[in-house]
This record gives sequence, C-alpha cells and structure tokens, in this order.
Amino acid sequence: MDKSYNARITLGIFLWGTIIGSILCGSVQAANHLNDDFAAVLKTYVNQNGMVDYRSLNSNPGRLVSFVTALDMLAPDVYRKWSAKEKIAFWINAYNALTLKAIIDHYPISAGFFKTLAYPRNSIRQIPGVWDGLRFRVMGREMTLDEIEHATLRKEFNEPRIHLALVCAAMGCPPLRNEPYVGDKLDQQLDDQTRHFLANTRKFAINRSQAKVYLSPIFKWFGGDFVKTYGTDREFAKFSPDERAVLNFFVKFVNEKDREYLLRGSYAISYLDYDWSLNEQ
Repeated sequence: MDKSYNARITLGIFLWGTIIGSILCGSVQAANHLNDDFAAVLKTYVNQNGMVDYRSLNSNPGRLVSFVTALDMLAPDVYRKWSAKEKIAFWINAYNALTLKAIIDHYPISAGFFKTLAYPRNSIRQIPGVWDGLRFRVMGREMTLDEIEHATLRKEFNEPRIHLALVCAAMGCPPLRNEPYVGDKLDQQLDDQTRHFLANTRKFAINRSQAKVYLSPIFKWFGGDFVKTYGTDREFAKFSPDERAVLNFFVKFVNEKDREYLLRGSYAISYLDYDWSLNEQ
C-alpha cells in the first residue's frame, strides 16, 4: 500500500472527524442559543433566592412569550441530535418557563372559595387544571406540564435530580435558578441545586434532640425515582428502599457531621408540610 493512499485515508478520517465535530458543536450551540430569551427573563425577574417578580413579568412578557414560541418551533430532528443532558436541560427549562407562563396568564391569581380552605389564595393550585388541563405547544405538539414531568422527564431519563430543578411556582419547591439549565453544565447546576435545597431547614432538617430527620414531601412523592441510581442495601437498613435511596443521595451533599449522623440511622423520618404559597417577590 503506497504512502499516498495512506495519506488519503488519514485525510479522509480527519475530514470526517471535523465534520462530525462541527455537527456536534452546532448542536450544542443551537441548544444554548434557544435559551437566550429565557436567560434574559430569569436574569431580570428572578432574584438570588429564586423569588419571581410576577407583577413586572406580567407587564413585560415579551421575552418569555418568545421563548415559549421557540419551544414550539424547535424541530424534532434537531432535538434528536442532542445529548441526553441537553435534552434533560431543555425539558427542565420548558417546564419552568411554561409554569411562569401559566402564572402570568392568570395573574393576579383568583382564589376559589373551596380551594382557599386548603391552599393559600395566591397558590398555583388555585388555577384550574394547571398541570393536567392547560396545554402548551412544544415541538409542534400539545403537552401539559404533567406530560413534560411524568411522561417525558421521569419516563425517558434516569435523572432523579430533576426534582431539585423543576419549579411549580410554590415556596415548597426548589428555588428557581436565575439562569437556564444547559447540557454542558447540567451536573454542576443540579448538584448546586441540591446543596441549596438541603441547606434550607424548611425543606431538610435534622433534630438530634428528637432523633428525627425532616424531609420535604418531594422525597415522599418521588423517592422511588432515586432507587436506580442511589439505592443501597447496606446503609439505612431500617428504612424503606425509597428512603434508603434518598438518604444515600443526601449524604453526598451534607456536611461531615450531618453525614455521620445520617449514616448511623438512629432516628425516624418525618415529612414536612409543603408550602403552596406563590414564590413571589
């Protein structure tokens, strides 16, 4: 085999590598560019504590509407080329943006008499059908918020940390980041969300005098999602499989003193009440 043939083969491999690299790079750029309007919304109307200025957003919804429109216009063929992390980031952003849209579409929220007996007057739960009735267009098809969360994110991806990122406009939710999620930073963003969540004593607390660990009900509702990745048969033996998985997830993020206490397992688990008040500035 002559040297010129080898050179042509080497050049061909190089060119194909360059083409594939350009396609992948273009895919990442397309995913990130999609978020431009949403990034502006989050930076402008969400503070460092995850609280939203709904009044101002309701008066100036243009960039949120542009992002919601972009969700509909995204071509499925483009989406399919993205990595799993890019897809997860996309759906988290879609869920959070469409939740903001649902709030401003009903802002100020009108409270129903009977619902007020159970939930705050400004709660998202006052909006009829907010999760399973309101429909939004994503990639050319109608979807509810429940379909995004349960039929897409939870069903198609094994990423339980989404429960620290999806924000249903309630104080009991994780804080809304004032930046979009992006595929190439997704792990860092989700880990950061977890640390912030666990640092809030209204969502996670250890009471050594009572021998109790208090958890957000999020981990009661979705504890099963943590089993595949964080399930363990060694630690936390007295708890259920779901609780063992959640605790095993927690010990990766709490300080050493709390980690040692959790691993000893000499406590009971209680679930905190969920605060359905609007996450409004």
